[in-house]
Amino acid sequence: MAESSTGAARAAHRRSAPPRGAGRPRGAAPPRRDGALSPGAALVAVGGALLLSGLVSRRYSPDPSHPDIARWYGRLDTPSWKPPDPVFAGGWPVLLTLMAAGAYRLMRQPRSPARDEAIALWALTLALVTAYNKVFFGARSLTGGVAEGALVVAAGAGFIARAGRVDGLAAASGLPLTLWSVFGDVLTEDLRRRNPDLDGRQPPGDPAR
Repeated sequence: MAESSTGAARAAHRRSAPPRGAGRPRGAAPPRRDGALSPGAALVAVGGALLLSGLVSRRYSPDPSHPDIARWYGRLDTPSWKPPDPVFAGGWPVLLTLMAAGAYRLMRQPRSPARDEAIALWALTLALVTAYNKVFFGARSLTGGVAEGALVVAAGAGFIARAGRVDGLAAASGLPLTLWSVFGDVLTEDLRRRNPDLDGRQPPGDPAR
């Protein structure tokens, strides 16, 4: 008799309990509790960071809209192995976008110390690349550009190491930018040695900033 009463109570509880997932809009994904961002949130995060970096860097572009920067840059003695300017202008956005794709993959992963550190290092790398434009073109500092470039390389290498513990493709996304930054820093150091009179200075005869 007792067993019959217990079975009846369990059946009544099953009938009265709401179905699993009740209360959520139909088709809505269950909330994630592992710290991984949704696709939309991750896309907004990386897209917003790239947009902000591009807007800041644009202020220091050596083009006709910034004649003083363009004049200083045009006076630099450059080596024969320096790539054409369009390669730099078109290459950096591609490299930054590729690395941002790796950051997106990491943001979609569950939170972990390695994952969070890798995302922080991606953000640091992007910030340093942006700051490089301010230092090199804005302040006309070749010496500062060398130091800034070394920091970009270190941050990029750190990103690769940390991301590699979480997602191999994400780690690989930072390799092209890091290698290109090594080349860029070697070039900046060569420019510094060739142009001591233009390191942090306007070309002779130009008005002071």
